Amino acid sequence: MRFTMIGATATAVAVLASPITSTPAPATVPAVPAASVVSKPAKAASVHGEARISYIESIHDDIRFTIHAEQTPFTRPMPPTAPEGLPTDARGTLKFSHSRGEVTGWAEATVDCLVTSGRTATLTAVVTKSNVEEPGARLGISVQQGGKGEPDRLGFSWGVVNVDPENIDENGQLVRPQAGSCMAPAPFTTVIKGGYKVIHAEITKSPTQPEPAPHHS
Repeated sequence: MRFTMIGATATAVAVLASPITSTPAPATVPAVPAASVVSKPAKAASVHGEARISYIESIHDDIRFTIHAEQTPFTRPMPPTAPEGLPTDARGTLKFSHSRGEVTGWAEATVDCLVTSGRTATLTAVVTKSNVEEPGARLGISVQQGGKGEPDRLGFSWGVVNVDPENIDENGQLVRPQAGSCMAPAPFTTVIKGGYKVIHAEITKSPTQPEPAPHHS
């Protein structure tokens, strides 16, 4: 493995029942026009935070990830398969750095996909600037927000994962496959400083996806 750092990247209405009396009926409360009712915006899935991790293959190195990602469904059209985009479309930024001695590898990337489940999230981001990654490379990241005293965790789609033994270059060196959107391994490293906040939201049904045909037994 050549040293290119780790990146070779709810208003409720209460109705009280009263006994019938001979007193006059109370004045009618005017109805609130529908247009004046403000609905609460839907919660968006997101991940925010920055942290230093401990990675077993580079246990003494300073490795840090900064993530600011928010799900923005159907904002990245992909005709003809998904002309409206996907429910996991996202925006935001990913930055990482890996320092060993006086040498530092780093990358900045634009988030394109995010999916969550409880306190766990996976996301991908496409590299825009780096001294260890090619621009356009997609990196997969997983985050698990710790609970009950447990540390946060993070995983990435390179190093000890995403290896295809048959994918080699002309020099016999392994070529890392491109990560597919939102694809990342389980979070296999431990956060030792800082942390992440994961907000979960269910994904939205695609607008043009047909309803499944009823099943007749």
